[in-house]
Amino acid sequence: MGNHTAVNTFLLWGFSSFPNLQNLLFVVIFSSHVTILLANVSIMVAIKLSHNLHTPMYFFLFGLSFSETCTTMVIIPRMLVDLLSESKTISLRECATQMFFFFGLGGNNCFILSAMSYDRYTAIHNPLHYPILMTRNFCFQLMMTSCMVGFLVSLCITIIIFNFSFCDSYTIQHFFCDILPVASLACDYNSYHAMAIFMLSAFMLVGSFILILISYIFILSTVLKMPSTKGRYKAFSTCSSHLTVVSIHYGFACYIYLRPKNISSFHEDMLMAVTYTVLTPLLNPIVYSLRNKEMQIALRKVLGSGNRFISQMINKRALNI
Repeated sequence: MGNHTAVNTFLLWGFSSFPNLQNLLFVVIFSSHVTILLANVSIMVAIKLSHNLHTPMYFFLFGLSFSETCTTMVIIPRMLVDLLSESKTISLRECATQMFFFFGLGGNNCFILSAMSYDRYTAIHNPLHYPILMTRNFCFQLMMTSCMVGFLVSLCITIIIFNFSFCDSYTIQHFFCDILPVASLACDYNSYHAMAIFMLSAFMLVGSFILILISYIFILSTVLKMPSTKGRYKAFSTCSSHLTVVSIHYGFACYIYLRPKNISSFHEDMLMAVTYTVLTPLLNPIVYSLRNKEMQIALRKVLGSGNRFISQMINKRALNI
Protein backbone atom coordinates (compact mmCIF):
# COMPACT_ATOMS: atom_id res chain seq x y z
CA MET A 1 0.00 0.00 0.00
CA GLY A 2 2.83 2.42 0.85
CA ASN A 3 4.43 1.97 -2.58
CA HIS A 4 1.33 3.31 -4.31
CA THR A 5 0.91 6.60 -2.44
CA ALA A 6 2.83 9.81 -1.78
CA VAL A 7 0.57 10.74 1.15
CA ASN A 8 0.90 9.13 4.59
CA THR A 9 -1.59 11.32 6.50
CA PHE A 10 -4.89 13.03 5.75
CA LEU A 11 -6.58 16.06 7.25
CA LEU A 12 -10.20 15.51 8.28
CA TRP A 13 -11.63 18.92 7.44
CA GLY A 14 -15.04 17.96 8.84
CA PHE A 15 -16.58 20.74 10.87
CA SER A 16 -13.70 23.18 10.40
CA SER A 17 -16.06 25.23 8.24
CA PHE A 18 -18.05 26.00 11.42
CA PRO A 19 -15.40 27.24 13.91
CA ASN A 20 -17.97 29.05 16.06
CA LEU A 21 -20.10 25.92 16.45
CA GLN A 22 -17.36 23.48 17.50
CA ASN A 23 -18.19 23.53 21.23
CA LEU A 24 -21.95 23.34 20.64
CA LEU A 25 -21.50 20.45 18.20
CA PHE A 26 -19.29 18.66 20.75
CA VAL A 27 -21.97 18.92 23.46
CA VAL A 28 -24.79 17.81 21.12
CA ILE A 29 -22.87 14.90 19.58
CA PHE A 30 -21.40 13.78 22.93
CA SER A 31 -24.88 13.79 24.52
CA SER A 32 -26.27 11.86 21.55
CA HIS A 33 -23.42 9.34 21.77
CA VAL A 34 -24.00 8.68 25.46
CA THR A 35 -27.74 8.30 24.80
CA ILE A 36 -27.05 5.87 21.92
CA LEU A 37 -24.80 3.74 24.14
CA LEU A 38 -27.28 3.71 27.04
CA ALA A 39 -30.26 2.96 24.80
CA ASN A 40 -28.63 0.14 22.85
CA VAL A 41 -26.98 -1.40 25.91
CA SER A 42 -30.36 -1.29 27.70
CA ILE A 43 -31.95 -3.13 24.76
CA MET A 44 -29.20 -5.79 24.81
CA VAL A 45 -29.35 -6.25 28.60
CA ALA A 46 -33.17 -6.46 28.52
CA ILE A 47 -33.03 -9.16 25.82
CA LYS A 48 -30.31 -11.07 27.68
CA LEU A 49 -32.06 -11.05 31.06
CA SER A 50 -35.68 -11.55 29.93
CA HIS A 51 -36.38 -15.20 29.08
CA ASN A 52 -39.56 -14.33 27.18
CA LEU A 53 -37.39 -12.31 24.75
CA HIS A 54 -35.20 -15.31 23.90
CA THR A 55 -36.77 -15.63 20.44
CA PRO A 56 -35.27 -15.25 16.94
CA MET A 57 -36.70 -11.75 16.46
CA TYR A 58 -35.01 -10.45 19.60
CA PHE A 59 -31.84 -12.41 18.85
CA PHE A 60 -31.54 -10.40 15.62
CA LEU A 61 -32.47 -7.19 17.44
CA PHE A 62 -29.66 -7.89 19.94
CA GLY A 63 -27.25 -8.32 17.02
CA LEU A 64 -28.49 -5.13 15.35
CA SER A 65 -28.13 -3.11 18.56
CA PHE A 66 -24.61 -4.46 19.11
CA SER A 67 -23.63 -3.70 15.50
CA GLU A 68 -25.10 -0.18 15.68
CA THR A 69 -23.19 0.47 18.91
CA CYS A 70 -19.92 -0.67 17.29
CA THR A 71 -20.65 1.50 14.23
CA THR A 72 -20.95 4.63 16.35
CA MET A 73 -17.77 3.70 18.26
CA VAL A 74 -15.86 3.64 14.96
CA ILE A 75 -16.90 7.20 14.05
CA ILE A 76 -18.14 9.34 16.95
CA PRO A 77 -15.21 9.18 19.45
CA ARG A 78 -12.82 10.31 16.72
CA MET A 79 -15.28 13.03 15.71
CA LEU A 80 -15.44 14.32 19.28
CA VAL A 81 -11.64 14.41 19.58
CA ASP A 82 -11.36 16.36 16.32
CA LEU A 83 -13.96 18.89 17.47
CA LEU A 84 -11.71 19.84 20.41
CA SER A 85 -8.38 19.42 18.65
CA GLU A 86 -6.55 21.80 16.35
CA SER A 87 -4.75 18.89 14.70
CA LYS A 88 -7.29 16.84 12.78
CA THR A 89 -4.85 14.55 10.98
CA ILE A 90 -5.40 10.83 10.51
CA SER A 91 -2.82 8.37 9.20
CA LEU A 92 -3.36 6.37 6.03
CA ARG A 93 -3.68 3.12 7.98
CA GLU A 94 -6.09 4.61 10.51
CA CYS A 95 -8.19 5.99 7.67
CA ALA A 96 -8.29 2.59 5.91
CA THR A 97 -9.16 0.84 9.19
CA GLN A 98 -11.96 3.29 9.96
CA MET A 99 -13.43 2.90 6.46
CA PHE A 100 -13.22 -0.90 6.62
CA PHE A 101 -14.99 -1.21 9.97
CA PHE A 102 -17.60 1.48 9.27
CA PHE A 103 -18.77 -0.04 6.00
CA GLY A 104 -18.33 -3.60 7.25
CA LEU A 105 -20.62 -2.89 10.19
CA GLY A 106 -22.97 -0.92 7.93
CA GLY A 107 -23.24 -3.90 5.57
CA ASN A 108 -23.76 -6.17 8.56
CA ASN A 109 -26.68 -3.96 9.66
CA CYS A 110 -28.23 -4.19 6.17
CA PHE A 111 -28.14 -7.98 6.06
CA ILE A 112 -29.32 -8.34 9.67
CA LEU A 113 -32.38 -6.32 8.66
CA SER A 114 -32.82 -8.77 5.76
CA ALA A 115 -32.62 -11.70 8.19
CA MET A 116 -35.20 -9.99 10.42
CA SER A 117 -37.60 -9.66 7.48
CA TYR A 118 -37.22 -13.38 6.72
CA ASP A 119 -37.89 -14.10 10.39
CA ARG A 120 -41.13 -12.08 10.21
CA TYR A 121 -42.17 -13.94 7.04
CA THR A 122 -41.55 -17.33 8.66
CA ALA A 123 -43.48 -16.33 11.81
CA ILE A 124 -46.50 -15.18 9.77
CA HIS A 125 -46.46 -17.83 7.02
CA ASN A 126 -45.55 -20.88 9.14
CA PRO A 127 -46.46 -20.07 12.77
CA LEU A 128 -46.76 -23.76 13.75
CA HIS A 129 -43.37 -24.69 12.29
CA TYR A 130 -41.69 -21.42 13.30
CA PRO A 131 -39.70 -22.88 16.26
CA ILE A 132 -38.49 -25.75 14.04
CA LEU A 133 -37.51 -23.53 11.10
CA MET A 134 -35.92 -20.66 13.06
CA THR A 135 -33.63 -22.64 15.35
CA ARG A 136 -30.86 -21.03 17.40
CA ASN A 137 -28.19 -22.52 15.09
CA PHE A 138 -29.93 -21.27 11.95
CA CYS A 139 -30.31 -17.76 13.41
CA PHE A 140 -26.63 -17.78 14.38
CA GLN A 141 -25.70 -18.84 10.83
CA LEU A 142 -27.76 -15.99 9.38
CA MET A 143 -26.06 -13.54 11.73
CA MET A 144 -22.57 -14.80 10.84
CA THR A 145 -23.39 -14.69 7.12
CA SER A 146 -24.55 -11.07 7.48
CA CYS A 147 -21.27 -10.20 9.18
CA MET A 148 -19.09 -12.04 6.66
CA VAL A 149 -20.81 -10.56 3.58
CA GLY A 150 -20.76 -7.04 5.03
CA PHE A 151 -17.06 -7.15 5.87
CA LEU A 152 -16.12 -8.90 2.61
CA VAL A 153 -17.75 -6.14 0.53
CA SER A 154 -16.16 -3.51 2.77
CA LEU A 155 -12.74 -5.14 2.33
CA CYS A 156 -13.12 -5.00 -1.48
CA ILE A 157 -14.05 -1.28 -1.36
CA THR A 158 -11.20 -0.47 1.03
CA ILE A 159 -8.62 -2.33 -1.09
CA ILE A 160 -9.75 -0.53 -4.26
CA ILE A 161 -9.57 2.92 -2.65
CA PHE A 162 -6.28 2.52 -0.78
CA ASN A 163 -4.47 1.15 -3.82
CA PHE A 164 -4.85 4.60 -5.40
CA SER A 165 -2.01 7.12 -5.53
CA PHE A 166 -2.81 10.11 -3.33
CA CYS A 167 -0.60 12.98 -4.50
CA ASP A 168 -2.62 16.14 -5.17
CA SER A 169 -4.27 16.86 -1.84
CA TYR A 170 -4.58 15.36 1.61
CA THR A 171 -7.65 17.25 2.90
CA ILE A 172 -10.72 15.02 3.25
CA GLN A 173 -13.90 17.09 3.01
CA HIS A 174 -15.61 15.06 5.71
CA PHE A 175 -15.45 14.24 9.43
CA PHE A 176 -14.50 10.61 8.76
CA CYS A 177 -12.94 8.54 5.97
CA ASP A 178 -15.95 8.19 3.72
CA ILE A 179 -15.67 6.56 0.28
CA LEU A 180 -16.02 9.40 -2.23
CA PRO A 181 -14.25 12.15 -0.22
CA VAL A 182 -11.18 9.88 0.06
CA ALA A 183 -11.36 8.50 -3.50
CA SER A 184 -11.65 12.02 -4.97
CA LEU A 185 -8.15 12.82 -3.62
CA ALA A 186 -6.54 10.10 -5.77
CA CYS A 187 -4.59 10.97 -8.91
CA ASP A 188 -5.66 7.81 -10.74
CA TYR A 189 -9.34 7.67 -9.73
CA ASN A 190 -11.45 7.21 -12.87
CA SER A 191 -14.93 6.19 -14.04
CA TYR A 192 -14.08 2.47 -13.92
CA HIS A 193 -13.11 2.71 -10.26
CA ALA A 194 -16.24 4.76 -9.57
CA MET A 195 -18.40 2.09 -11.25
CA ALA A 196 -16.73 -0.74 -9.28
CA ILE A 197 -17.25 1.09 -5.98
CA PHE A 198 -20.84 1.96 -6.92
CA MET A 199 -21.62 -1.68 -7.82
CA LEU A 200 -20.21 -2.94 -4.51
CA SER A 201 -22.17 -0.30 -2.55
CA ALA A 202 -25.31 -1.12 -4.54
CA PHE A 203 -24.86 -4.84 -3.86
CA MET A 204 -24.74 -4.11 -0.14
CA LEU A 205 -27.67 -1.68 -0.05
CA VAL A 206 -29.89 -2.70 -2.96
CA GLY A 207 -29.12 -6.42 -2.64
CA SER A 208 -30.13 -6.55 1.02
CA PHE A 209 -33.16 -4.33 0.33
CA ILE A 210 -34.35 -6.68 -2.43
CA LEU A 211 -34.21 -9.56 0.08
CA ILE A 212 -36.34 -7.49 2.47
CA LEU A 213 -38.74 -6.61 -0.35
CA ILE A 214 -39.16 -10.27 -1.34
CA SER A 215 -39.93 -11.22 2.27
CA TYR A 216 -42.56 -8.50 2.55
CA ILE A 217 -44.16 -9.44 -0.78
CA PHE A 218 -44.68 -12.96 0.61
CA ILE A 219 -45.83 -11.51 3.96
CA LEU A 220 -48.40 -9.32 2.18
CA SER A 221 -49.60 -12.28 0.12
CA THR A 222 -50.02 -14.38 3.27
CA VAL A 223 -51.75 -11.65 5.26
CA LEU A 224 -54.26 -10.85 2.50
CA LYS A 225 -55.36 -14.50 2.54
CA MET A 226 -56.24 -14.31 6.25
CA PRO A 227 -60.01 -14.40 6.78
CA SER A 228 -60.30 -11.98 9.71
CA THR A 229 -59.43 -8.28 9.84
CA LYS A 230 -58.15 -8.71 13.38
CA GLY A 231 -55.73 -11.43 12.25
CA ARG A 232 -54.44 -9.25 9.39
CA TYR A 233 -53.93 -6.30 11.74
CA LYS A 234 -52.11 -8.45 14.30
CA ALA A 235 -49.81 -9.89 11.61
CA PHE A 236 -48.95 -6.46 10.21
CA SER A 237 -48.39 -5.00 13.69
CA THR A 238 -45.55 -7.46 14.31
CA CYS A 239 -43.75 -5.94 11.30
CA SER A 240 -44.32 -2.25 12.06
CA SER A 241 -41.13 -1.68 14.11
CA HIS A 242 -38.98 -3.46 11.53
CA LEU A 243 -40.53 -1.51 8.64
CA THR A 244 -39.93 1.78 10.44
CA VAL A 245 -36.26 0.97 11.07
CA VAL A 246 -35.80 -0.24 7.46
CA SER A 247 -37.32 3.00 6.11
CA ILE A 248 -35.03 5.17 8.25
CA HIS A 249 -31.88 3.10 7.59
CA TYR A 250 -32.26 2.70 3.84
CA GLY A 251 -33.66 6.19 3.29
CA PHE A 252 -30.54 7.88 4.65
CA ALA A 253 -28.04 5.30 3.31
CA CYS A 254 -29.38 5.29 -0.26
CA TYR A 255 -29.53 9.10 -0.37
CA ILE A 256 -25.90 9.37 0.73
CA TYR A 257 -24.29 6.52 -1.22
CA LEU A 258 -26.40 5.77 -4.31
CA ARG A 259 -27.47 9.15 -5.70
CA PRO A 260 -25.36 10.87 -8.40
CA LYS A 261 -22.93 13.33 -6.85
CA ASN A 262 -19.84 15.45 -7.39
CA ILE A 263 -17.25 17.23 -5.25
CA SER A 264 -19.63 20.17 -4.64
CA SER A 265 -22.09 17.80 -2.92
CA PHE A 266 -19.60 16.74 -0.20
CA HIS A 267 -20.81 19.46 2.19
CA GLU A 268 -24.42 18.30 1.89
CA ASP A 269 -23.37 14.64 2.21
CA MET A 270 -21.41 15.46 5.37
CA LEU A 271 -24.46 17.02 7.04
CA MET A 272 -26.58 14.03 6.02
CA ALA A 273 -23.89 11.67 7.34
CA VAL A 274 -24.11 13.33 10.77
CA THR A 275 -27.80 12.45 10.81
CA TYR A 276 -27.09 8.92 9.58
CA THR A 277 -24.31 8.17 12.09
CA VAL A 278 -25.95 9.86 15.10
CA LEU A 279 -29.72 9.77 14.57
CA THR A 280 -30.24 6.28 13.08
CA PRO A 281 -28.55 4.31 15.93
CA LEU A 282 -30.57 6.41 18.38
CA LEU A 283 -33.92 5.85 16.64
CA ASN A 284 -33.63 2.06 16.39
CA PRO A 285 -33.97 1.32 20.14
CA ILE A 286 -36.58 4.07 20.49
CA VAL A 287 -38.74 2.57 17.71
CA TYR A 288 -38.54 -0.96 19.12
CA SER A 289 -39.20 0.15 22.69
CA LEU A 290 -42.13 2.44 21.84
CA ARG A 291 -43.88 -0.03 19.53
CA ASN A 292 -43.28 -3.24 21.48
CA LYS A 293 -45.01 -3.97 24.79
CA GLU A 294 -42.76 -6.95 25.60
CA MET A 295 -39.70 -4.76 25.20
CA GLN A 296 -41.25 -2.00 27.32
CA ILE A 297 -41.88 -4.45 30.17
CA ALA A 298 -38.34 -5.86 29.92
CA LEU A 299 -36.79 -2.37 29.87
CA ARG A 300 -38.80 -1.34 32.95
CA LYS A 301 -37.43 -4.38 34.80
CA VAL A 302 -33.88 -3.55 33.74
CA LEU A 303 -34.24 0.12 34.73
CA GLY A 304 -35.87 -0.90 38.03
CA SER A 305 -32.99 -3.29 38.79
CA GLY A 306 -30.50 -0.57 37.87
CA ASN A 307 -32.15 1.94 40.18
CA ARG A 308 -32.20 -0.57 43.05
CA PHE A 309 -28.52 -1.37 42.51
CA ILE A 310 -27.58 2.33 42.54
CA SER A 311 -29.68 2.90 45.69
CA GLN A 312 -27.96 -0.01 47.45
CA MET A 313 -24.52 1.32 46.51
CA ILE A 314 -25.41 4.79 47.80
CA ASN A 315 -26.78 3.35 51.05
CA LYS A 316 -23.63 1.25 51.58
CA ARG A 317 -21.40 4.27 51.07
CA ALA A 318 -23.54 6.31 53.49
CA LEU A 319 -23.21 3.58 56.14
CA ASN A 320 -19.43 3.37 55.64
CA ILE A 321 -19.12 7.14 56.09
